[in-house]
Amino acid sequence: MLSDSEAAELLSFLSPGTRADVKAQATEYFLGLSGHRDGCRFLRSKPDILAGLFALTSDISIAIVKDCYYIFINLSADETLHQVLVGDVKVLPVLLKKLLDPEFMFSDQICTILSNLTRHEKTCKTVFKVIQEEVGLAQVVEIFCTEGYNKNAKLHYLGPLLSNLTQLPEARNYILDKDRCVVQRLLSFTQFQASAVRRGGVIGTLRNCCFDHAHHEWLLSDAVDILPFLLLPLAGPEELTEEENDDVFSRNQLS
Repeated sequence: MLSDSEAAELLSFLSPGTRADVKAQATEYFLGLSGHRDGCRFLRSKPDILAGLFALTSDISIAIVKDCYYIFINLSADETLHQVLVGDVKVLPVLLKKLLDPEFMFSDQICTILSNLTRHEKTCKTVFKVIQEEVGLAQVVEIFCTEGYNKNAKLHYLGPLLSNLTQLPEARNYILDKDRCVVQRLLSFTQFQASAVRRGGVIGTLRNCCFDHAHHEWLLSDAVDILPFLLLPLAGPEELTEEENDDVFSRNQLS
């Protein structure tokens, strides 16, 4: 692992004014370091290095920016760094602002970082608070439901982000607000074949919302009609014959 003097030297290479090739070598080194637990734990004690790396997510070099985003994907996968990232480095406002940009090249990486940071309840609460302050959960849902919002990114990992956020009662209250029709907009993505990540994120969101018993009657009512969307994936790909359909209908009538 790096000594303090070596870390200080590498930190000096993260300055925006440093030669591009030197910055690239430094970020490449930190990318490798972030790829294992000991490296992540070392960087946890170096918030100045983390701040320098995060500043380079706005570098003019696409390669450097890419390396830095993957560094923060690796770091955010380690729960012990969550408070450092959201508290000391304060990554959230910048990430959320860039997420709104429909042409930003690294929005998929941002979605992954946000998804990682919301896995555990404590940091999830912080992320939700900042989302509400900076952009609003309504905007996140709008981006998620607008296919093709970003021509450079798929944004599939907004699905797991929503699933993670709905472990919080405040987020579930928003999703289950009868006047917003959010659940109804999400239902179609339970059959989204292009991405298991997006589909699984929506199903996880609905599962969490179903823990609120007070909304069960509304979810089953014609206003939402959630049941067919939940049962259809269980039915299998086979088409029923006309006789089988009649038999199912008859049994339902008897029950």
